[in-house]
Parts: sequence; structure tokens; C-alpha cells
Amino acid sequence: MDVQFGSHTLRSHGVVVARKHMHDWLIFLFLVVMDIILNAIDPFYRFVGKDMMTDLKYPFKNNTVPVWAVPVYAVLVPVIIFLIVYYHRRDVYDLHHAILGLLYSVLVTGVLTDAIKIAVGRPRPNFFWRCFPDGIAVYDQFNNVICHGDKHVVNEGHKSFPSGHTSWSFAGLGFLSLYISGKIKAFDRRGHVAKLCLVFLPLLFASLVGISRVDDYWHHWQDVFAGGLLGLVVATFCYLQFFPPPYHAEGTVQVFEMIPLVLIR
Repeated sequence: MDVQFGSHTLRSHGVVVARKHMHDWLIFLFLVVMDIILNAIDPFYRFVGKDMMTDLKYPFKNNTVPVWAVPVYAVLVPVIIFLIVYYHRRDVYDLHHAILGLLYSVLVTGVLTDAIKIAVGRPRPNFFWRCFPDGIAVYDQFNNVICHGDKHVVNEGHKSFPSGHTSWSFAGLGFLSLYISGKIKAFDRRGHVAKLCLVFLPLLFASLVGISRVDDYWHHWQDVFAGGLLGLVVATFCYLQFFPPPYHAEGTVQVFEMIPLVLIR
């Protein structure tokens, strides 16, 4: 294993690994376009009656975690950690697979989240003030709301389920947690429980982001729970596409390296 470290660098094998996974990167670009299109589609306008407004009159507050910060901590921070690992291992396969797996994790999660948001159209807890910014409620003959707020703000008010902040957080930081657990062999059964602190730290941060969405009255608790579960499941699938399970004896090795090891044994 030690002989393999440093033998596959960006300079020696960077072009090779990029060409080998060219179709993966093309599909990745397709998913980017798909997510952009989904964000341009209006959500389903679910019936919102007067008696339903009791649970939708929470204050319209600003985000504790702004939208621009999500890709920073969910994508950029993990990539920096991947680069640090590459600096010590000089393994371009590990770096490439980690970055590609992370990007797929957050993007697939993003596409699924946005598609579900549009299809469900659940009102946010602060929907009343989005729909009636002046506080004057208007309803039609069927007791359904007639919103006179900004169209974009109202559209966003119908995208409560599931939480995008939470799903992205668990997709990116959940992948990072799995990556760290594999690299430090957190489940080698040697009793080093302190390793779990590093594994749980990204998940703790993702959980706090989810809690902030409820505290800001942008999401119901069910939205956050579903978003976290979705992101974590997708992250697990994407991680296992490139790396063995964290509890595996060769948890630090990417999949392509395990084949010759098995043959040798």
C-alpha cells in the first residue's frame, strides 16, 4: 500500500483519469442544466384556505445561513480537505473520485430536492406574509388565497418540502463524514473512540443548519427531517460508488486499488 502512495499524481495520471471518467463529467453537466431548469419552473400552487393560515403566519425573517454559504461549506470545504489528503498521499485517483463523488452527491440531491419541491408545493411557515405583505388577507369564493405579494417571493413560499439547505448540507458534509471515517479507519475496532468526533463533526454542522431553517420559520420540522434523510442517503450511495465501506479493512483505498489487492491475496 505504501508503495502505491505518490505513484499516481496529477501530472502523471491526471489526464488519464479525466478521460476515463469523461462520460461521468458530461452527465454531471447535464444534471447542472436540469437543476437550472427546475429552478425556473413554478411550483404547484397548493390550496391554502383561511383556516390553514394559523400555522403559516410566522415572521418572514432573513436566513441565518444565507444561500451563498451553502456551497461554501458543503462543497468548497470538503474539496479543501481532499486537497490536503492529496498533498500527503499524492494519489490523483483518490482526489478525483472524492471530488466527483462529492459533486454528484450534492447535485443529485439538488435535482431531487427541487423536483420534489415543485411537485409538492407545500407552503412555508411564513407563507402568510409572502402572500399578503401588507397583512390584508384576500380569499376567493372557494376560500383559497389570492396572493398580491411579489410573484417570486410567493413562488418560493410554495417550496417548503423538503428543505434544500438541509439536503445539500447532509449531501456534502455527509459525504465528507464518510470520507474522513474511511481515511482515519474510524471503525477498525481498536477502541479509538475519539476518531468518531471527527466523523460526527460535519454531521453536527449539517444538523445545526437544518435546525436554523426551523428557527428562521422557513421550514417545518418535517421538511428538515426529509431533507436531511435525502441528502445522507444520496451521499452514501455516491460514496460507495468510488470507495469501500468505511468499516472495510481497506477503508482508505479507492475501489480501483482493491481489485489488484484481492488478486494478489
